[in-house]
Amino acid sequence: MKHSGTRHKARNRAVDLLFEAEAKGVSPQELISQRRELFVDDDSVGTVHDYTEKAVLGVAADQAQIDAVISSHLDKWQLDRLPAVDRAILRLATWELFNADDVDTFVIVDEAIQLAKELSTDNSPAFVNGVLAKIAELAPQVRAAARAGDDPASDARAGGV
Repeated sequence: MKHSGTRHKARNRAVDLLFEAEAKGVSPQELISQRRELFVDDDSVGTVHDYTEKAVLGVAADQAQIDAVISSHLDKWQLDRLPAVDRAILRLATWELFNADDVDTFVIVDEAIQLAKELSTDNSPAFVNGVLAKIAELAPQVRAAARAGDDPASDARAGGV
């Protein structure tokens, strides 16, 4: 299956930025800001798509929790021992599973597998699939809790007020 849509390109760029930020030891926010500044003078740098920025900043804001979730679903592996590109793919997909209400869980996992095929080792797609399949089971509950937490009316209903 060929993935050439705008969202796929945005995810690919998000993985690139997350990977680069980790490799350089800079914040993803700083990297996005640099790219936007460079784009003004050099359009070959490429613009940062809105979804790319949203996803990268979301991963950066929730990275400790995202890493904890991923780590708890690794079997006989440690997050820091994974290839850096696999970490970036897993972080992006985990953030999407928990936060992208407009994207079906299957699509998120499939996109992550495709990115692993394009960007990582031969073993990575199956590995990414296995980890994300476990994390995807949590997604409906996490999304529901987030919606309930964002809706003051649901808090009142839950508390019987």
